[in-house]
Amino acid sequence: MKRSTIFYGASAVFLIVYAVMAMQKQNAWGGWLLLLFFVSLALAFRQHVRLKGLSFTLVIMAVVSLAMYHPQYFKTIGDFKLSALIIPLLQIIMFGMGTELSLKDFANVIRMPKGIIVGVVCHYVIMPLVGFALANLFRFPAEIAAGIILVGCCPSGLASNVMCYLAKANLALSVSVTTISTMLAPFLTPLLMRLLGGSFVAIDFWAMVWDITKIVIIPVTAGLAFHYLVHGKFKWLDKAMPLLSMAGIALIIIVITAAGRDNLLKVGALLLLATILHNVLGYFFGYWSARLLRFHERDCRTIALEVGMQNAGLASGLALAMGKLATAGLAPAIFGPVMNISGSTLASWWHNHPPEKSS
Repeated sequence: MKRSTIFYGASAVFLIVYAVMAMQKQNAWGGWLLLLFFVSLALAFRQHVRLKGLSFTLVIMAVVSLAMYHPQYFKTIGDFKLSALIIPLLQIIMFGMGTELSLKDFANVIRMPKGIIVGVVCHYVIMPLVGFALANLFRFPAEIAAGIILVGCCPSGLASNVMCYLAKANLALSVSVTTISTMLAPFLTPLLMRLLGGSFVAIDFWAMVWDITKIVIIPVTAGLAFHYLVHGKFKWLDKAMPLLSMAGIALIIIVITAAGRDNLLKVGALLLLATILHNVLGYFFGYWSARLLRFHERDCRTIALEVGMQNAGLASGLALAMGKLATAGLAPAIFGPVMNISGSTLASWWHNHPPEKSS
């Protein structure tokens, strides 16, 4: 019997038991059963090439389910608040990003300036404005609305590079847009938040500049130095960094979910809808902006993914720095899993429909 069949069978059993217990209103084991369901499904997906990319998202959904049922496990350990781990974990993730960069990525600005400029401009225009429109349309409480705008004002997410590779898009352009948008974040993110989010929450411009600098710029610079000084000399460390980054992202989302559990129960369904719209409209407007500017299909796909996929982790860290993790931190916590599911789906579709070669 194939391993995937065993895992699919196990996931079905756990889901059925969960449904039966939920109908009987026996919720003591609900979180654990959902955890086992999603983990079993993730292990099943790992056995398929096309579904493999969704396995990490399923693991995120597993631990989020546990945090929703048992938030007390993910708020404190003794007197230590787990939220204190968020910024150090983000710094490790950004350091990992830096180790994968090289000066060649910055040289791409000279080789393809038009694509990078359009990608960065679309990213910092479309996503903040869409976030602002959705925040006003859904009439969320002020701090939760600010979280939607905050996600939109952050730079491109690292996952966009993976999705561009899978979508047979322009990977060099993707890496360059992610890099440049990240480097511009200390100035543009606070500025856009001040302009668009200032009516929802008070924004300390210079405090946010420093927060982004210490969360992003310093670790990325250190990672870039690591790349040239010791990259490849410690192979175990090179292999560990991606795993550490994934574990860090998972822990950040769990802590935010636990902290904002009560607010999620009140606005969770609407916030999920708003987040999906934010993400999908980013892809739509990014793609068609590039098409209207007569970019090649590969570049249109790249710009679509770069616009729609955000650095939700950075948004979470900024929400924590603002002291609003349980409110402004909710949209980033939802956006991460949503964009991974939608991005994987879109990338798989494009992977099976290769772009025509440019003449």
